[in-house]
Amino acid sequence: MNTRDTRIILIALSASLLAACATTTEPVRPPVNVEIQEEVGFTITEEARIGGDVRADYETALSYLEQGRHDEGIELLEQVAEAAPELSAPRIDLGIAQHRAGDLEAAESNLLLALESNPEQPVAHNELGIIYRKTGRFEEARKSYESALDVYPGFHFARRNLAILCDLYLADLQCALRNYEAYMKTVPSDEEASMWIADIRYRLDQ
Repeated sequence: MNTRDTRIILIALSASLLAACATTTEPVRPPVNVEIQEEVGFTITEEARIGGDVRADYETALSYLEQGRHDEGIELLEQVAEAAPELSAPRIDLGIAQHRAGDLEAAESNLLLALESNPEQPVAHNELGIIYRKTGRFEEARKSYESALDVYPGFHFARRNLAILCDLYLADLQCALRNYEAYMKTVPSDEEASMWIADIRYRLDQ
């Protein structure tokens, strides 16, 4: 394995849910908002109206995951996802948790379900890209990262992942350089990526 592969940042973003007290009888596609908080963080929010019990279970599930109680968190997230199928956020968090637990098949399934409920969820696209890369489906990974960036061009985690994919797995140095440079505009403090850019420029000049 190339040593750089171990440096890939897995994007563990909580797709936070903004819930009202009332429930809705008709499934609707909640709007998704993406907000950069700082160089290393995003807030992904969905505005939705769900019951208080579902909201409480969702918050408890995320708390379990933060405490390292992964089995309990995953089990509760599965219940939340079933109770609120119109929301992508619980499915994304469930997929991320299953990914971390090593269940890539289940993670992929839930991320795809998240995209069925909301195709414009950049986190779901990015997470799928990571899974596709890990399972050797490099062109699918590329499409997933590009889909995330189509939705939100400033999603620097997806930009970095795409650059690494193009560099190490697709041998597409122009793609790698282009995306590393775009990434560095958002995260100029990443010295590692800066070295990779210099390396690619050297190889392109040979």
